[in-house]
Amino acid sequence: MNNLAGRTQTPLLQATGIRKSFKKGNTEIPVIRGVDFAIGVGEMVAITGASGVGKSTLLHILGTLEPPTAGRVVFGQQDLSQLSEKALSDFRNRSLGFVFQFHYLLPEFTALENVMMPALIAGHHKTPAEKQARELLQFVGIGHRLEHRPTELSGGEQQRVAIARSVILRPKLLLADELTGNLDSANSSNVMDLLVRLNQATGVSILLVTHDLELAKRMNRTLVMKDGVFVR
Repeated sequence: MNNLAGRTQTPLLQATGIRKSFKKGNTEIPVIRGVDFAIGVGEMVAITGASGVGKSTLLHILGTLEPPTAGRVVFGQQDLSQLSEKALSDFRNRSLGFVFQFHYLLPEFTALENVMMPALIAGHHKTPAEKQARELLQFVGIGHRLEHRPTELSGGEQQRVAIARSVILRPKLLLADELTGNLDSANSSNVMDLLVRLNQATGVSILLVTHDLELAKRMNRTLVMKDGVFVR
């Protein structure tokens, strides 16, 4: 299977020659061993593979959460390695959304306040931020739980809040790392339904790291990683 974006799709993100190694004492441990990857505008791609093969590390590199040891990541026409730390942070906040297995919701705030938070931090006025957060929570199916705090929500509801929070700034690319790892099969399926609906409604590209092959089938393409490289 080709790991580059489909011919009819405009590349949104393209990575070439990605390598990543970590040092342990005097030993260098390679995790990513040379990966080329691209995702098209509006495309949904899954990366699967066993634990420890480098899936999450690659996602972090593509999401600019950590730098590669070698290679480069281009978003649109912008080589991200050329950006300063501040410019990279601004880019990340403006263009990328993240959802992880652990939702990282702030326990002292309500669902509505959690979703509003990125917009407020970005300097948006409270009234439009609250309006958009309400609409997003309605979209993800928990508009009746706006004033509940995370501890008052089920695991599936918490993940829905996290998804709403991740897209309030209207990112072009949503990166999801094992977001259903703590959910049962019914809630996992519902969350995947939500991702597909988000893609259809907003055109956001989605990169999903998962060990669940059934969930991966919902994406446009599935890539399999083994020992730090794509094997198909």
